[in-house]
Amino acid sequence: MRIPEKLKARADEYAAKISGYSAKLAEMYRKCYLSTVETASEYMDDGTVFVLTGDIPAMWLRDSTAQVSHYIPVAVYDRETADFIKGVIKRQREFIKADPYANAFKREPDDRIIHDDYPRNIPIVWERKYEIDSLCYPIRLTYLYYKATGDKSILDNTFIETAEITVNQWITEQHHFEKSPYRFTRKNCPEQDTIHNNGMGAEVSYTGMTWSGFRPSDDACRYGYLVASNMFAVVELGHLIEMLGDISYDGGFIEKCRKLRDEIEGGIRKFAVMEDESGRKLFLNEVDGRGNYFCYDDANVPSLLSAPYLGYCGADDEVYKNTRAFILSKKNPYYYEGKFARGVGSPHTPEGYIWHIALSMQGLTSDSPDEIREMLTMLENTDAGTLLMHEGFDADNPEKFTRSWFTWSCALFAELCEKAVDKGII
Repeated sequence: MRIPEKLKARADEYAAKISGYSAKLAEMYRKCYLSTVETASEYMDDGTVFVLTGDIPAMWLRDSTAQVSHYIPVAVYDRETADFIKGVIKRQREFIKADPYANAFKREPDDRIIHDDYPRNIPIVWERKYEIDSLCYPIRLTYLYYKATGDKSILDNTFIETAEITVNQWITEQHHFEKSPYRFTRKNCPEQDTIHNNGMGAEVSYTGMTWSGFRPSDDACRYGYLVASNMFAVVELGHLIEMLGDISYDGGFIEKCRKLRDEIEGGIRKFAVMEDESGRKLFLNEVDGRGNYFCYDDANVPSLLSAPYLGYCGADDEVYKNTRAFILSKKNPYYYEGKFARGVGSPHTPEGYIWHIALSMQGLTSDSPDEIREMLTMLENTDAGTLLMHEGFDADNPEKFTRSWFTWSCALFAELCEKAVDKGII
């Protein structure tokens, strides 16, 4: 699609500032900043915008928010960019109304069967892996756009409708085994691509948190309460309460949101905080409310690492600092070190592969100029000569990587570059 001139101007402005620090980094920034609008976006006949995740021909609710959020500062003063983002928001809402348990959608409905899943997907759905963050991200995009622009037109009936769908589903999934209609199984696939126990997952007990079938990596959860995603839900319920108050919507629904937020937060604090061997408290990432847990962090967002970025806590929060130290150490089973980089990877990609998203997020959640410059250097040195960000790369050989076209990763990298410029770090 046509690139708005104001977006080009911002890319040129920041690239010029970065070029004094590194000519290659400036070139990477400009290419990555424009990647979503230049390569992955398309206006539909109804005025909404379909955003490809990249080299998979589908639109993810999660990815599409992260792919365009870095354009919001331009939407403040440019109508064309504002309309583009509003088009993404409206398309997301249509998808949520179609199937709120789905994570990814097709451009147009058709009868293609993408995976051997049960139950069968409706024609517009690409994949029906239920993930809490798939419903968090559209609220986040609406909130960031609204707070930046003051444009209340986006808080319309479709906003109310999808908010109610989201909140009611999260309440249902507080009681997954008792009340949920959701089931998911896939045949002939890796273990992480299906949910066991007749499509319902491992047994859980009530905690106040809301259940998730899959992580933001699209890999199945080991235990049903995915803590980083519940943290995200706490934040977005707060944003929802604020926006509903601004339009004086039904006080009963606002109270419903507030009650759910408090229950989820209470569940996190009661069931997902533990002491390590030295007596320091840190967050767990998956629990079942029955005493079982998985202490790790994944490369995708939401992650425990990303908690300050998403607004759940400050970077100086003591439990977060302890958790961050764990995440960025070999105690985290998905932390890797190699010749070219060290950082967080994922079971979604081969062992020893670090994610560009995780390196960008480490920089975005840091107040240390040295750490931020270190992340930028690693990102610059691991692009495999493409000037783009990828999914995972071999820490010992960045020429080996996954996903050559992954604009979410590019967008986060561009955001980190802008942070470094704005803070005078580069």
